[in-house]
Amino acid sequence: MSVSYTFDVFSSLDGFAAAGGDWTGYWGKQGPELLDHRLAQYDQEQRMVLGANTYRVFARMLAASTEDSDVRDPWVTRMRNLPATVVSSTLTGPLDWPDATVVSGDAVDAVARLKAESPVPLRSHGSLSMNRALLAAGLVDRVQVTLFPVITGQTGLEPIFQGAADFDLELIEQRTLDGHIQELVYRPALH
Repeated sequence: MSVSYTFDVFSSLDGFAAAGGDWTGYWGKQGPELLDHRLAQYDQEQRMVLGANTYRVFARMLAASTEDSDVRDPWVTRMRNLPATVVSSTLTGPLDWPDATVVSGDAVDAVARLKAESPVPLRSHGSLSMNRALLAAGLVDRVQVTLFPVITGQTGLEPIFQGAADFDLELIEQRTLDGHIQELVYRPALH
């Protein structure tokens, strides 16, 4: 039996996972409902799957953060304490992540094995290029987009689906958080 795999990503309305300039984390739009909802999602038993670049970004941000920064929101701390697999051809263990293992080789092969062998669902937050490859291979069961009410046309970084294949999306869940943030969960199918 295969467990589910969720590609979880934050996005501006114009499809960027981050922005430069004077934007802050969450584009400054987070509220208590979003933060509580995120904590509840990461309270479930699951295994994180990260690409090397996303792992490095998280490790750097956490190392440079203070207890009061957005980087240390309770959901992020919970995410960091979940078991994790980092798919990388360049990293070796041990990693600065409490329960992380490094798997080298092709992400599609690694995640296909994880889906077959894991006793718990898999989730990836970020890891854009890895998740585009996993989408194309049909390994992503759910795409969860948390859509922040901003357009970052001049400062947008990391276009989420740039270079991805074409997909039809079936909306399976939706909610509004803090009155202005949309969470949309889709089941993807290659078009």
